[in-house]
Amino acid sequence: MKKNKEKRNLISIEVLGIVLGLLWISPFYLMIVNAFKSKRDIFEGVLGIPETFQFQNFVQAFIDLEFLKSLFNSVLITGLSIFFIIIFSSMAGYALARNKSKLSGIMFFIFVAAMLIPFQSVMIPLVSLFGMVDMLNAGGLIFMYLGFGCSLSIFLYHGAMTGVSRTMDEAAIIDGANRLQLFWYIIFPLLKPISVTVGILNVIWIWNDYLLPSLVLSESNATIPLKMFYFFGQYTKQWHLALAGLTIAIIPVIIGYFFAQRQIIKGVSEGAVK
Repeated sequence: MKKNKEKRNLISIEVLGIVLGLLWISPFYLMIVNAFKSKRDIFEGVLGIPETFQFQNFVQAFIDLEFLKSLFNSVLITGLSIFFIIIFSSMAGYALARNKSKLSGIMFFIFVAAMLIPFQSVMIPLVSLFGMVDMLNAGGLIFMYLGFGCSLSIFLYHGAMTGVSRTMDEAAIIDGANRLQLFWYIIFPLLKPISVTVGILNVIWIWNDYLLPSLVLSESNATIPLKMFYFFGQYTKQWHLALAGLTIAIIPVIIGYFFAQRQIIKGVSEGAVK
């Protein structure tokens, strides 16, 4: 009787999982299927498989989206932002965790409190300030991402440092290492799991961000989300081209995850254990 009940519960969970999976994948199905249709076919039947696959939709969307240029802008801004966030946040987290003083405690509290400040409240003053110093460009955008991304990242690195024994610092210093050598050769490699976690969290945010680039970048230097906004504005009624452009836009994320999934899963799981 107990085994039958457990079996029924297991079947119920499997059925629920399948239903949730279908619900999750349904928007992707609608996007991809309709991207291969003509405008007329979409209005005649949204759910059906296209009778004739319109590959020209993707060619036209690729050209009008200026995909390679937009992809380069997104990769450059995201990559440099993540690099600087990891470098500066890891060093700050280490320094704040190792220096137990009132000043370091106050600084850590300020970083944690900064996570509660919504971007919308500082949006206009920030853009005005950067406009005055002529930094409304990709470099200014990266600097803004560094400022907004460091609070959570420092908090995570600070927490991870509690699991790293001080005896390692003392042993390295006795062997003649200075503080920078101690951090880069001893401490930083131990923080790899949390660095992967920090990288994932910030990549998801920066890669998909629309609001900040829309305030800083021109259309000629637009990232993929910003370019998609202009693209949808141009093709609001031509859904076959708009959906083809949206499909092209998500391909880099899928490819990136495919090649990095093992490292991502390992980093997140180890970071969670720490």
